[in-house]
Amino acid sequence: MAKNSNLTKTQLETLLIDFLASNIAGKSLKNEEKARLRLSKSEISRGAFNRTLRQARKNVIQSMYTIILLGYLGIFSNTRLDSYLEAANKLQHYISAYRNIISNDGWGEEQLRVINMLREELENSLEKLSGTNSLA
Repeated sequence: MAKNSNLTKTQLETLLIDFLASNIAGKSLKNEEKARLRLSKSEISRGAFNRTLRQARKNVIQSMYTIILLGYLGIFSNTRLDSYLEAANKLQHYISAYRNIISNDGWGEEQLRVINMLREELENSLEKLSGTNSLA
């Protein structure tokens, strides 16, 4: 999914660090601390982290405006959005099932079958949505 988004790998990583640090850590981290969490081998300055974070947020906002604009122009109707929302729901079901299996320490044959089925459905949905004919 990341490969087909308009976020670079670094922007996605930075956005995730910012989100997770704010919403999961339970305490506020300074951007210098967030910059140290990046996976790159070299030190990242606070300024570089902030610049990448701004770029990532701008790309996300532009993506939202693009969807709204396409809807306004009639290119992307509510019925077309339904298939994207359905794919997002499939992704949530997949993640939920995966977490459930991990938390129960159970990788039985039935659980693996369900996970594989959900993954295949999700991949098929995303493949259809990413095709050039999806906006036709």
